[in-house]
Amino acid sequence: MCPSGRNVSGPAKTSSGSDFRSAFEVLDVDRDGKISREDLRRFYAGFYNGNTDFDDDEMIGTMISLADSNRDGFVEYDEFERVLGGSSKRKASGYGVMEDVFKVMDKDGDGRLSYDDLKSYMNWAGFPASDEDIKAMIRLGGGDEMEGVSFDGLLKILAVDFSG
Repeated sequence: MCPSGRNVSGPAKTSSGSDFRSAFEVLDVDRDGKISREDLRRFYAGFYNGNTDFDDDEMIGTMISLADSNRDGFVEYDEFERVLGGSSKRKASGYGVMEDVFKVMDKDGDGRLSYDDLKSYMNWAGFPASDEDIKAMIRLGGGDEMEGVSFDGLLKILAVDFSG
């Protein structure tokens, strides 16, 4: 189950013991089970203060082509997992898409997700979350309402294990 309260179907764990389903769902903006160019365009618009006109086709095309092993123009979960799980350095350091997710959510750039950061992002991403849900996520991430949560706290909230 992801923070939105939705049950998630599909492969729960791979043989490497990692599960990137929550991260995949954050990027699958239209929730159709695959990441499209439009999904990435909408996600990365968050870097540009919610500018939904963000349109860097070259960057987005490169990201899709790197992960799209079956060349259908989309990134399905198994392709996404293969890209994220392919490097032990990436898993150990937390680099990659999860770091991008954190940066998008951290509106003030202070390295912590505050209550307002989480509430704003959940609303923007279309995940219904009450005030109590946001407070529970912060507690789950090991933070408090005054300080918020760190990058590691976000990983706890999303239940993403980068330790392998």
